[in-house]
Amino acid sequence: MRVAVLGAGAIGAYVGAALHRGGADVHLVARGPHLAAMREHGVRVLSPRGDFTARPHVTDDPAEVGPVDYVFLGLKAHSYPGCGPLVAPLLGPETALVAAQNGIPWWYFHGLDGHPLAGRRVETVDPGGATSAVLAVERAVGCVVYCSTVIEEPGVIRHLEGTRFSLGEPAGGRSARCLALAEAMVAGGLKAPVEPNLRDDIWVKLMGNVAFNPLSALTRATMAQMCEHDDTRALVATMMTETLAIARAAGADPQVSVAKRIDGAWRVGHHKTSMLQDLEAGKPLEIDAIIGAVVELAALTGVPAPALRHVHAAIGLLNHTATAVPVG
Repeated sequence: MRVAVLGAGAIGAYVGAALHRGGADVHLVARGPHLAAMREHGVRVLSPRGDFTARPHVTDDPAEVGPVDYVFLGLKAHSYPGCGPLVAPLLGPETALVAAQNGIPWWYFHGLDGHPLAGRRVETVDPGGATSAVLAVERAVGCVVYCSTVIEEPGVIRHLEGTRFSLGEPAGGRSARCLALAEAMVAGGLKAPVEPNLRDDIWVKLMGNVAFNPLSALTRATMAQMCEHDDTRALVATMMTETLAIARAAGADPQVSVAKRIDGAWRVGHHKTSMLQDLEAGKPLEIDAIIGAVVELAALTGVPAPALRHVHAAIGLLNHTATAVPVG
C-alpha cells in the first residue's frame, strides 16, 4: 500500500509515522524546518503509549512520489481549493482522498441518496466548486480525528491523547478501500473503525468544535474556563442544541446529549482549542468548515440558528481584524 501524507504537520506526520511502522510505503510531503528535520532524523514520536522513530520518504515535491493508493490530507480545510498542484501528481485512477479535517466536509451531500439536498454543493467549503474541482467527491473517504498531537520541535511529534481515526464512505457502508486502510492503520498502532454512517461521527465532534473553537478565540478562554463560566456554558449549550437540530435536518442522527458533550469538554481541562492557538500564532482561523458551513446548512434546511449566526458574525470579524494590515 502506497500512502502520501499531504501536509505532514502534527497529525499528518503522526499518522504517516504510524502507517510506516505498520509496513505501509509512506511518503510525507512537508516544508520548512520540519521537512529538513524529518529528512535528517526521521519522525520522532513521543507518546504515553511508547516513543518511536519512523523514517518514511520525505519531500516537498509530490512529483517525486507519483501516484499512490491513498492521499491523507493533513491540510486545513481552507487550504483545499488551492491544493490542486500538490494533489495532482499523487493521483492514479483509483487513488482515494482521505480528508482528516474538522467540520463539514466539501463532500457532505455526496452519496446522501434520498435526502432532498442530495448532491448539493456546500458553498462555504466548496466555493463555486473550487474544492471539488481539485478533490473529486468520488475519491473522498471521510475521516474524523479523535487524536491530539503537537509539533514539539521540527521533526518531533508529541502525541498527547487518542489514537482513533474513524473512517467512512460518503455513501455509507463498509467499502474495500476503507477496510484496507483501516487494516494498515491498525497495524501501525492506531484505532480505525469503519463507520457505516460517518456523518453521525462528524456531527458529534462538530458539536464541540462549533461552539468551543470560536468562543475560545473570542474570549481567549480554555475549555475548562468556558465550561465553568455560567453564561458561556449556557451559550455553548444553545449552540450545541441548534447544531443537533441542523444535523438531524441534514441527514444525520448523532447519539449524544448536550450535557454529556459539555461534560466531556470540561474534563479536557485547561486546553486551548486549535482556533485559539491559530489566533495566537497569527494564522488564519478555520471558520468556514467549523461554523460557516453549519450556518449555511441551517439556511438550507430551514432550521433557526440565531446563536450560531451571531457567533459566526463575531468570529468572522475577529478573523478579519486579526489578519488585516494596519492602516496609517
